[in-house]
Amino acid sequence: MGMAASRIPWYRSRRFQENLSGWIWSSPFTIGFVVFIGGPMVASAFLAFTQWDIIRAPEWTGLANFQRLLFEDELVWISLRVTTVYSLMSVPLSIVLGLALAMLLNTGIRGLQYYRTIFYLPAVLSGVAVALLWRWLFTAEGGLLNIFLGYVGIQGPGWLTSEDWALPALVIMSLWHVGGTMVIYLAGLQGIPTDLYEAAHVDGANWWDRTRAITIPLMTPIIFYMFVMGLITALQTFTQAYIMTAGGPFNATLFFMLYLYRNAFEWFKMGYASALAWVLFAYILALTLVVFRFSRGRIYYEGDMRGR
Repeated sequence: MGMAASRIPWYRSRRFQENLSGWIWSSPFTIGFVVFIGGPMVASAFLAFTQWDIIRAPEWTGLANFQRLLFEDELVWISLRVTTVYSLMSVPLSIVLGLALAMLLNTGIRGLQYYRTIFYLPAVLSGVAVALLWRWLFTAEGGLLNIFLGYVGIQGPGWLTSEDWALPALVIMSLWHVGGTMVIYLAGLQGIPTDLYEAAHVDGANWWDRTRAITIPLMTPIIFYMFVMGLITALQTFTQAYIMTAGGPFNATLFFMLYLYRNAFEWFKMGYASALAWVLFAYILALTLVVFRFSRGRIYYEGDMRGR
Protein backbone atom coordinates (compact mmCIF):
# COMPACT_ATOMS: atom_id res chain seq x y z
CA MET A 1 0.00 0.00 0.00
CA GLY A 2 2.78 2.42 0.95
CA MET A 3 4.73 1.75 -2.25
CA ALA A 4 1.63 2.05 -4.42
CA ALA A 5 0.65 5.30 -2.74
CA SER A 6 4.16 6.72 -3.18
CA ARG A 7 4.19 6.22 -6.95
CA ILE A 8 3.90 9.50 -8.87
CA PRO A 9 1.69 9.52 -12.00
CA TRP A 10 3.67 9.96 -15.19
CA TYR A 11 2.04 13.29 -15.94
CA ARG A 12 3.30 14.63 -12.60
CA SER A 13 6.85 13.38 -12.96
CA ARG A 14 9.64 15.94 -13.04
CA ARG A 15 10.88 14.76 -16.44
CA PHE A 16 7.45 15.14 -18.01
CA GLN A 17 7.00 18.58 -16.47
CA GLU A 18 10.37 19.73 -17.81
CA ASN A 19 9.59 18.39 -21.29
CA LEU A 20 6.17 20.00 -21.23
CA SER A 21 7.65 23.34 -20.19
CA GLY A 22 10.17 23.11 -23.00
CA TRP A 23 7.49 22.41 -25.62
CA ILE A 24 5.31 25.24 -24.29
CA TRP A 25 8.13 27.79 -24.42
CA SER A 26 9.19 26.66 -27.89
CA SER A 27 5.64 26.41 -29.21
CA PRO A 28 5.57 29.93 -30.77
CA PHE A 29 8.55 29.05 -32.95
CA THR A 30 7.33 25.51 -33.62
CA ILE A 31 3.85 26.62 -34.64
CA GLY A 32 5.25 29.50 -36.69
CA PHE A 33 7.69 27.20 -38.48
CA VAL A 34 5.02 24.63 -39.33
CA VAL A 35 2.46 27.21 -40.47
CA PHE A 36 4.68 29.69 -42.29
CA ILE A 37 7.75 27.70 -43.39
CA GLY A 38 7.47 23.93 -43.17
CA GLY A 39 3.85 23.71 -44.32
CA PRO A 40 4.28 26.04 -47.33
CA MET A 41 7.45 24.17 -48.35
CA VAL A 42 5.60 20.85 -48.39
CA ALA A 43 2.70 22.44 -50.28
CA SER A 44 5.02 24.02 -52.86
CA ALA A 45 6.81 20.69 -53.36
CA PHE A 46 3.47 19.20 -54.36
CA LEU A 47 2.36 22.20 -56.43
CA ALA A 48 5.63 22.15 -58.40
CA PHE A 49 4.30 19.06 -60.18
CA THR A 50 0.90 20.59 -60.93
CA GLN A 51 -0.76 23.32 -62.95
CA TRP A 52 -2.69 25.61 -60.63
CA ASP A 53 -4.15 29.06 -61.26
CA ILE A 54 -5.76 29.45 -57.78
CA ILE A 55 -9.28 29.45 -59.24
CA ARG A 56 -9.37 25.82 -60.33
CA ALA A 57 -8.10 22.80 -58.43
CA PRO A 58 -4.45 21.79 -59.03
CA GLU A 59 -4.00 19.51 -62.03
CA TRP A 60 -1.15 16.99 -61.87
CA THR A 61 1.32 17.50 -64.72
CA GLY A 62 4.36 15.58 -63.49
CA LEU A 63 7.69 17.02 -64.62
CA ALA A 64 6.16 19.38 -67.18
CA ASN A 65 6.98 22.51 -65.16
CA PHE A 66 10.62 21.51 -64.74
CA GLN A 67 10.92 20.55 -68.39
CA ARG A 68 9.57 23.93 -69.41
CA LEU A 69 11.82 26.01 -67.14
CA LEU A 70 14.95 24.03 -68.03
CA PHE A 71 14.51 23.70 -71.79
CA GLU A 72 11.81 26.10 -73.01
CA ASP A 73 11.70 29.25 -70.89
CA GLU A 74 14.53 31.60 -71.87
CA LEU A 75 13.66 34.09 -69.13
CA VAL A 76 14.63 31.57 -66.47
CA TRP A 77 18.23 31.54 -67.64
CA ILE A 78 18.28 35.32 -68.14
CA SER A 79 17.04 35.89 -64.59
CA LEU A 80 19.47 33.32 -63.21
CA ARG A 81 22.38 35.02 -64.98
CA VAL A 82 21.33 38.49 -63.79
CA THR A 83 20.98 37.26 -60.21
CA THR A 84 24.34 35.49 -60.25
CA VAL A 85 26.22 38.44 -61.75
CA TYR A 86 24.64 40.79 -59.21
CA SER A 87 25.59 38.49 -56.33
CA LEU A 88 29.18 38.05 -57.47
CA MET A 89 29.55 41.82 -57.79
CA SER A 90 27.72 43.07 -54.70
CA VAL A 91 28.81 40.53 -52.07
CA PRO A 92 32.62 40.92 -52.45
CA LEU A 93 32.25 44.73 -52.61
CA SER A 94 30.19 44.71 -49.43
CA ILE A 95 32.77 42.54 -47.68
CA VAL A 96 35.73 44.70 -48.72
CA LEU A 97 34.04 48.00 -47.88
CA GLY A 98 32.63 46.73 -44.58
CA LEU A 99 35.98 45.35 -43.47
CA ALA A 100 37.78 48.55 -44.53
CA LEU A 101 35.37 50.73 -42.53
CA ALA A 102 35.70 48.43 -39.52
CA MET A 103 39.50 48.62 -39.66
CA LEU A 104 39.33 52.43 -39.82
CA LEU A 105 37.04 52.55 -36.80
CA ASN A 106 39.25 50.09 -34.92
CA THR A 107 42.16 52.54 -34.72
CA GLY A 108 41.11 54.10 -31.42
CA ILE A 109 39.29 56.98 -33.07
CA ARG A 110 37.36 59.36 -30.83
CA GLY A 111 33.58 59.05 -30.78
CA LEU A 112 33.65 55.45 -31.99
CA GLN A 113 30.09 54.83 -30.78
CA TYR A 114 28.77 57.78 -32.80
CA TYR A 115 30.47 56.72 -36.03
CA ARG A 116 29.27 53.17 -35.48
CA THR A 117 25.69 54.45 -35.09
CA ILE A 118 25.93 56.69 -38.16
CA PHE A 119 27.16 53.89 -40.41
CA TYR A 120 24.67 51.37 -39.00
CA LEU A 121 21.52 53.52 -39.24
CA PRO A 122 20.90 52.88 -42.98
CA ALA A 123 20.72 49.15 -42.27
CA VAL A 124 17.50 49.56 -40.25
CA LEU A 125 15.55 51.46 -42.90
CA SER A 126 12.76 49.83 -44.89
CA GLY A 127 13.73 48.24 -48.19
CA VAL A 128 10.93 50.00 -50.08
CA ALA A 129 11.84 53.41 -48.66
CA VAL A 130 15.51 52.90 -49.53
CA ALA A 131 14.60 51.79 -53.06
CA LEU A 132 12.49 54.91 -53.60
CA LEU A 133 15.31 57.09 -52.29
CA TRP A 134 17.87 55.52 -54.62
CA ARG A 135 15.50 55.70 -57.58
CA TRP A 136 15.46 59.45 -57.07
CA LEU A 137 19.26 59.57 -56.72
CA PHE A 138 19.68 57.62 -59.97
CA THR A 139 17.26 59.73 -62.00
CA ALA A 140 18.95 60.68 -65.27
CA GLU A 141 17.61 64.24 -65.39
CA GLY A 142 17.82 66.04 -62.07
CA GLY A 143 19.07 63.07 -60.07
CA LEU A 144 21.46 63.97 -57.27
CA LEU A 145 24.17 61.59 -58.47
CA ASN A 146 24.24 62.98 -62.02
CA ILE A 147 24.21 66.52 -60.64
CA PHE A 148 27.39 65.81 -58.66
CA LEU A 149 28.97 64.15 -61.69
CA GLY A 150 28.13 67.25 -63.74
CA TYR A 151 30.07 69.40 -61.29
CA VAL A 152 33.27 67.53 -62.19
CA GLY A 153 32.56 67.59 -65.92
CA ILE A 154 31.17 64.06 -66.29
CA GLN A 155 27.98 63.38 -68.22
CA GLY A 156 26.05 60.98 -66.03
CA PRO A 157 24.35 58.01 -67.69
CA GLY A 158 20.70 57.11 -67.54
CA TRP A 159 21.32 54.76 -64.66
CA LEU A 160 18.02 52.93 -64.42
CA THR A 161 17.04 53.37 -68.07
CA SER A 162 20.29 52.04 -69.54
CA GLU A 163 20.71 48.34 -70.23
CA ASP A 164 24.41 48.66 -69.39
CA TRP A 165 24.09 50.71 -66.19
CA ALA A 166 20.91 49.42 -64.53
CA LEU A 167 22.51 46.39 -62.88
CA PRO A 168 25.66 48.28 -61.73
CA ALA A 169 23.33 50.89 -60.24
CA LEU A 170 21.66 48.23 -58.12
CA VAL A 171 25.09 46.95 -57.09
CA ILE A 172 26.03 50.44 -55.92
CA MET A 173 22.75 50.65 -54.04
CA SER A 174 23.50 47.35 -52.25
CA LEU A 175 26.41 49.07 -50.45
CA TRP A 176 23.84 51.16 -48.59
CA HIS A 177 23.55 48.42 -45.96
CA VAL A 178 27.29 47.95 -45.48
CA GLY A 179 27.01 49.41 -41.97
CA GLY A 180 25.39 46.23 -40.72
CA THR A 181 28.32 44.09 -41.82
CA MET A 182 30.77 46.73 -40.56
CA VAL A 183 29.52 46.30 -36.98
CA ILE A 184 30.11 42.54 -37.17
CA TYR A 185 33.61 43.02 -38.58
CA LEU A 186 34.38 45.58 -35.89
CA ALA A 187 33.38 43.12 -33.19
CA GLY A 188 35.65 40.51 -34.77
CA LEU A 189 38.59 42.93 -34.96
CA GLN A 190 38.23 43.85 -31.33
CA GLY A 191 38.32 40.16 -30.43
CA ILE A 192 41.77 39.58 -31.95
CA PRO A 193 44.36 39.22 -29.12
CA THR A 194 46.61 42.27 -28.90
CA ASP A 195 49.64 40.18 -27.96
CA LEU A 196 49.80 38.92 -31.54
CA TYR A 197 50.18 42.50 -32.81
CA GLU A 198 52.70 43.29 -30.08
CA ALA A 199 54.83 40.29 -31.01
CA ALA A 200 54.69 41.24 -34.68
CA HIS A 201 55.63 44.83 -33.86
CA VAL A 202 58.65 43.62 -31.89
CA ASP A 203 59.69 41.57 -34.92
CA GLY A 204 59.61 44.73 -37.03
CA ALA A 205 56.38 44.05 -38.98
CA ASN A 206 54.75 47.10 -40.52
CA TRP A 207 51.01 47.79 -40.82
CA TRP A 208 50.58 45.82 -44.04
CA ASP A 209 52.54 42.83 -42.68
CA ARG A 210 50.39 42.77 -39.53
CA THR A 211 47.20 43.05 -41.61
CA ARG A 212 48.23 40.32 -44.03
CA ALA A 213 49.64 37.89 -41.45
CA ILE A 214 47.32 38.46 -38.46
CA THR A 215 44.20 40.51 -39.13
CA ILE A 216 42.95 38.94 -42.35
CA PRO A 217 43.71 35.29 -41.38
CA LEU A 218 41.99 35.67 -38.00
CA MET A 219 39.05 37.44 -39.61
CA THR A 220 38.49 34.67 -42.18
CA PRO A 221 35.79 32.91 -40.07
CA ILE A 222 33.74 36.11 -40.01
CA ILE A 223 34.51 36.91 -43.65
CA PHE A 224 33.44 33.39 -44.62
CA TYR A 225 30.20 33.68 -42.62
CA MET A 226 29.37 37.08 -44.12
CA PHE A 227 30.13 35.82 -47.62
CA VAL A 228 27.81 32.83 -47.27
CA MET A 229 24.99 34.87 -45.73
CA GLY A 230 25.49 37.70 -48.21
CA LEU A 231 25.41 35.29 -51.14
CA ILE A 232 22.21 33.66 -49.94
CA THR A 233 20.59 37.08 -49.43
CA ALA A 234 21.77 38.48 -52.77
CA LEU A 235 20.43 35.49 -54.68
CA GLN A 236 16.99 36.30 -53.27
CA THR A 237 17.04 40.00 -54.24
CA PHE A 238 13.58 41.27 -55.09
CA THR A 239 12.58 44.65 -53.62
CA GLN A 240 15.20 46.78 -55.36
CA ALA A 241 14.39 45.52 -58.84
CA TYR A 242 10.63 45.50 -58.26
CA ILE A 243 10.51 49.11 -57.03
CA MET A 244 13.27 50.72 -59.10
CA THR A 245 13.31 49.05 -62.52
CA ALA A 246 10.53 46.43 -62.62
CA GLY A 247 13.07 44.11 -64.24
CA GLY A 248 13.97 46.45 -67.07
CA PRO A 249 15.28 47.80 -69.24
CA PHE A 250 15.13 44.82 -71.59
CA ASN A 251 15.30 42.36 -68.67
CA ALA A 252 18.68 43.75 -67.58
CA THR A 253 17.53 43.60 -63.95
CA LEU A 254 15.13 40.68 -64.16
CA PHE A 255 16.11 38.93 -60.93
CA PHE A 256 15.03 35.35 -60.36
CA MET A 257 12.80 36.28 -57.43
CA LEU A 258 11.11 38.98 -59.50
CA TYR A 259 10.39 36.51 -62.29
CA LEU A 260 9.08 34.03 -59.73
CA TYR A 261 6.83 36.74 -58.25
CA ARG A 262 5.42 37.59 -61.67
CA ASN A 263 4.53 33.98 -62.38
CA ALA A 264 2.87 33.55 -59.01
CA PHE A 265 1.06 36.83 -58.34
CA GLU A 266 0.70 38.51 -61.73
CA TRP A 267 0.10 35.56 -64.04
CA PHE A 268 -1.23 33.19 -61.32
CA LYS A 269 0.90 30.27 -62.48
CA MET A 270 1.33 28.92 -58.97
CA GLY A 271 2.53 25.47 -60.04
CA TYR A 272 5.22 26.91 -62.30
CA ALA A 273 6.22 29.44 -59.64
CA SER A 274 6.60 26.61 -57.11
CA ALA A 275 8.90 24.79 -59.51
CA LEU A 276 10.94 27.98 -59.91
CA ALA A 277 11.18 28.30 -56.14
CA TRP A 278 12.61 24.80 -55.79
CA VAL A 279 15.08 25.43 -58.60
CA LEU A 280 16.27 28.54 -56.76
CA PHE A 281 16.53 26.53 -53.54
CA ALA A 282 18.64 23.90 -55.29
CA TYR A 283 20.83 26.59 -56.89
CA ILE A 284 21.47 28.35 -53.58
CA LEU A 285 22.20 25.02 -51.90
CA ALA A 286 24.64 24.01 -54.63
CA LEU A 287 26.51 27.33 -54.52
CA THR A 288 26.67 27.20 -50.72
CA LEU A 289 28.14 23.69 -50.80
CA VAL A 290 30.71 24.84 -53.38
CA VAL A 291 31.71 27.74 -51.11
CA PHE A 292 32.03 25.41 -48.11
CA ARG A 293 34.10 22.99 -50.17
CA PHE A 294 36.38 25.76 -51.43
CA SER A 295 36.86 27.17 -47.92
CA ARG A 296 38.46 24.02 -46.51
CA GLY A 297 41.97 24.80 -45.34
CA ARG A 298 41.46 28.53 -45.84
CA ILE A 299 39.76 29.41 -42.55
CA TYR A 300 42.14 30.19 -39.69
CA TYR A 301 41.58 30.50 -35.95
CA GLU A 302 43.62 31.83 -33.09
CA GLY A 303 44.90 28.38 -32.20
CA ASP A 304 46.14 27.90 -35.76
CA MET A 305 48.11 31.13 -35.60
CA ARG A 306 49.70 30.34 -32.24
CA GLY A 307 50.74 26.93 -33.46
CA ARG A 308 52.79 28.37 -36.30
